Amino acid sequence: MDLDAPVPMSMAQLTGTARTGATILCCNCGAPIDGTASAGALCYDCIKSTVDISQGIQRDGVLHFCRDCDRWLMPPTSWVSAAPESRELLSLCLKRLRNLGKVRIIDARFIWTEPHSRRIKVKITIQDAVADGVLMQQSFEVVYVVANQQCRECQKSFTANVWRAAVQVRQKVTHKRTFLFLEQLILKHQAHRDTINIKEERDGIDFYFAQKNQAEAFMNFLKSVIPVNIKDSRHLISHDTHTGTKQYKYSYSCEIVPICRDDLVALPLKLAKSIGNITPLVLCHRIGTSLNLLDPNTLQTADVSSEIYWRAPFAPLAGAPEMCEFIIMDIEPTNVRKGKWLLSEVTVARAADLGVNDNTYFTRTHLGNILHPGDSAMGYMLGGSNFNSSMLDDIEASRTYGSTIPDVLLVKKHFPNRRKNRRRNWKLKRMAKDEGELLPKAGDQARQEAEYEAFLRDVEEDEELRAALALYKSSKKSKPQDPDAMSIAETEMTGVDDDAPNVGMEELLDDFDGLAIQDQRA
Repeated sequence: MDLDAPVPMSMAQLTGTARTGATILCCNCGAPIDGTASAGALCYDCIKSTVDISQGIQRDGVLHFCRDCDRWLMPPTSWVSAAPESRELLSLCLKRLRNLGKVRIIDARFIWTEPHSRRIKVKITIQDAVADGVLMQQSFEVVYVVANQQCRECQKSFTANVWRAAVQVRQKVTHKRTFLFLEQLILKHQAHRDTINIKEERDGIDFYFAQKNQAEAFMNFLKSVIPVNIKDSRHLISHDTHTGTKQYKYSYSCEIVPICRDDLVALPLKLAKSIGNITPLVLCHRIGTSLNLLDPNTLQTADVSSEIYWRAPFAPLAGAPEMCEFIIMDIEPTNVRKGKWLLSEVTVARAADLGVNDNTYFTRTHLGNILHPGDSAMGYMLGGSNFNSSMLDDIEASRTYGSTIPDVLLVKKHFPNRRKNRRRNWKLKRMAKDEGELLPKAGDQARQEAEYEAFLRDVEEDEELRAALALYKSSKKSKPQDPDAMSIAETEMTGVDDDAPNVGMEELLDDFDGLAIQDQRA
């Protein structure tokens, strides 16, 4: 390579200046602009002031809100749930604007407004091409007016005889203990959120739904928590002969097993052998998707599923109203333990016989870890009692089990010194039901209150039962006491409830429905 050879140079290098695009003046304001990239000989500021890319997009709109179910209308007929200033509500607001799909959305956000103003403001930033290679970005506000409108489901709930499916839950017993437990499960899992009406009947509760699939979902929930037997039927309400379409009303009968917790059960001998050769005379210690049975003499357990029960149904031998109080005179634990139960041999006397006679009874119990001499227990008195049951007659006539029937079966520990109307630091929610024409009489009202009080005591005494329910902190405030009043009554009641079980504050939930905002003025 020859270093002395001449190197060719351009005219721009010889003159010392670079080549640039043609510069022209804006036809509107006279500002110099690049003529090769200008749109219509206008500068960017003039384009922003003369061109509106948001033309044709609404600046106001109307949102329909149902105050009964807190849902928003998604045209034409859909209703969606959306919290204030949520992504779902913002998406609904953008879908209500016409011609918004012709431009590119860069940003969208809510602008704060007063809640009582019934206005929702949204600031939207869009981008669009105004000429070849020229993009323009613009922001504007859209104001929505919130209008009240009832959804179709809420309209049906305020109108009689508009249901499409009804679930009739029944249990052929004389008390409501199982329904009190089922009510708490429904409230905890919100299984009744799709109902349009709940009506209380003589032997149970009716749940009404607007759609068939909602009733089917509710029945699937019932199958997952309690043993039920379901039968269905339908009734033709309309028929279009031209299109062949038919409208039906569906009714579902859900019968709950008539055996409750703490019931005494006499099993058929064939069934007792098929479920583990358990003793036919057992206690029902728990109700789940199946019947959980316990033999207090051996701590043997067995489960009877809903399908097995309904093949050959049987009634309980005795229930909670037939239990009586016993006093523990002596107790001797054994080495047999199963879970929370400890098999023990006890000597008991009936509380009603104290001071009348000296009759005592020897039996075995599964409550050896919580019973002590002097305690009270509730149980069934079998000796000298007459039960009209063919299955119990078969057990007494059996060579294997005839001699194993005890005189007394203890069920649970009893706290006789517990005050009847004591103040609790927790509460349970109740389901809103339509009593209809079945208004309770004075005697029935007292019986229902006693059953509910017994259910609350069961919740306090059983930790497993509390774990399945939702307990809330009580918002009742204690009444102010008179400082000058005598404390004789307080001294007498001291230590009365010391041995009674209590519910810890760590097991309770905050009840936000009962909270209220109060203005404190100086």
